[in-house]
Amino acid sequence: METSILSLAAASLRNRLGSATLTILAVALSVTLFLGVEKSRTAMRTSFDNTISGTELIVGAPTGATNLLLHAVFHIGTPQAELSWSRYQEIAARPDIAWAAPVILGDSHRGFDVLATNQTYFDHYKFGRDRSLELASGEIMTDIFDAVVGASVAAELGYDIGTPLILSHGIESTGHAHHDDRPFRIVGILKPTGTPVDRTVHIGLEGLTAMHVGWETGSRHHLADSITTEMIRSFDLTPDSVSAVFIGLKDKTTILQTRRALNSQREEPVTAIIPGQTLTQLWRLVGTFERLLIGVSIFVIAVGMTSILTSMLSSLNERRREMSVLRAVGAGPRHILMLLVSECGLLGLIGASAGVCFTQILILVINPVLVSTVGMELAGTAPGLTDFLTVVSVSVLALIIGFWPAWTATRNSIGDGLAIKL
Repeated sequence: METSILSLAAASLRNRLGSATLTILAVALSVTLFLGVEKSRTAMRTSFDNTISGTELIVGAPTGATNLLLHAVFHIGTPQAELSWSRYQEIAARPDIAWAAPVILGDSHRGFDVLATNQTYFDHYKFGRDRSLELASGEIMTDIFDAVVGASVAAELGYDIGTPLILSHGIESTGHAHHDDRPFRIVGILKPTGTPVDRTVHIGLEGLTAMHVGWETGSRHHLADSITTEMIRSFDLTPDSVSAVFIGLKDKTTILQTRRALNSQREEPVTAIIPGQTLTQLWRLVGTFERLLIGVSIFVIAVGMTSILTSMLSSLNERRREMSVLRAVGAGPRHILMLLVSECGLLGLIGASAGVCFTQILILVINPVLVSTVGMELAGTAPGLTDFLTVVSVSVLALIIGFWPAWTATRNSIGDGLAIKL
């Protein structure tokens, strides 16, 4: 009997294909919004958490911990101040520090960030589960004017080994002063990482200083063109300051002690942060906004459930003769109730399943955009337990909602239903 009821419910929905399709679409869109918000939230957390690993501390000039993390790791925002080179050397020479990789940010190339660093960065920077940076082709910088680009830079701009680069002074969206007199040359292309590294042009610290010879005031000096590359190579190209320093410790158990020691120094004070801890603080800050989005998504699902209820209730008057005929041929109130509840369940099941499909399509569309704009992708968004539980929950809610129109239909008498059409 249950199989017959389900077949009859499916046939009834096919007979009312127009209204059923609109109801299914409403449910599907509500589920898409809910899953989209939930998957984006968890995937972005995963992507952020996977951006850096194996780095115990990040040190920069005094600023907020979140600002330092976003600027140094994710290349978001601008630093309020920089750390002097002598201060960096003092930090790197500490006996409890195994390695220290300085980074300098602030310049760009056709919308991509330029990061100046040294060999230590490539040796020790890790992402994901302690994965190291790997070259897809070429080698790490050896000359002052060498550059190593991320996978997205090479792919989007069509660059290859040997391609010359003209870097821009400052962030390109706010300034267009180009260092066209001192081009760099690509000597290496990194493998994709799914992090901001993919959208970064890496150059040496000396190369950054060389590029800015004659630009000490922030704009090109009128005598800058008279300084040849050969002359620049003879200069002391040690940078005056750095944006941040990535640090690895000899003993990870001393991380709190080392951070406290660095933060407590009064002479040229610094801000030392633990990346994982700062990320946790960041998620705590955006937690309220996340909960608000989830609440709105759940409310939208409730609206989708209401569309099922409205559709079923509005069709009852038109179906009174149908219900009466069914009862006249032997269907009891229980069968009528099961029929309408099954219809609601099918609407919820099909709508929720369609919502899962829509969500995956949406992710396929959004992922390339995220990779091309911020260098990160939505990781771990394949259909999983959350999708299954959402489909089950929506289907069960639809079944429960179906008892209202089903109970209303069973109250109609056979004679009342037949009398309307006679």
